Amino acid sequence: MTNPVVITRPLAQAGLLAQRVAAIGRNAVMFPLLEIHPLSNPTELHAALHDLTAYAMVAFVSPNAIDAAFSVMPGWPRDIVFAIMGEGSRAALAHHGVTSANAHIVGPRDPQRTDSQTLLEALDLGALKDKRVLIIRGETGREFLADKLRDAGVQVTQVAAYRRMAPTMDQARRVQLRNLLDAKCDWIVTSSEALEILMRMMQQIADGGGVVKMQQQRIIVPHVRIEETARALGFIDITLTGSGDERLLAALQSQSRA
Repeated sequence: MTNPVVITRPLAQAGLLAQRVAAIGRNAVMFPLLEIHPLSNPTELHAALHDLTAYAMVAFVSPNAIDAAFSVMPGWPRDIVFAIMGEGSRAALAHHGVTSANAHIVGPRDPQRTDSQTLLEALDLGALKDKRVLIIRGETGREFLADKLRDAGVQVTQVAAYRRMAPTMDQARRVQLRNLLDAKCDWIVTSSEALEILMRMMQQIADGGGVVKMQQQRIIVPHVRIEETARALGFIDITLTGSGDERLLAALQSQSRA
């Protein structure tokens, strides 16, 4: 019998992946490690999206940024360059009707390094010089992309579209987490922040052995930075897939046959 597959994405993004995991014959369990909440005051976001034609490019740091922005502004000018970090964001754009067939979408060329650095390598910074770029992100995040664009002479505006929060570690989650540890699962973890939250949760389990048990579980990650975080946290069974659900599913199928 194959191990259960724990999907740790925010709940709104976990359902489709869970269905695809079930379709390949694996038992999918949703255990979100991040909650996505709307802004308490979205005035700045609305103002930034009011005149999208002012921007030569709009960069989204995550699928959550795309979903939040399109909930405010469903119709976008097609002459804007859409910049994304990975295949999850490409799928989120497609969900809203934006594809490479009807829009200019730029993303990292290396599926194993889908981040700000590899996005910058794919951009024509000379063409963006002296033009305006909008970065849509969560309330907190890295400043690397904005700083490097400004260094290249780009006029950058950053705006928050959502808030990320760790779930409350209530009794129900404690019980579920203990059960998942005992079941020895394959964990899909798609952000370093989520992985760090998971390990903080483990430290709260009363029997004291949660951290060691978790470190012995298999985790599947799409990005080398998450892999580096996992190793730093003591994990030893790590599968690096590269960006995109297709690669995550392929890794699960490969493990099922092993």
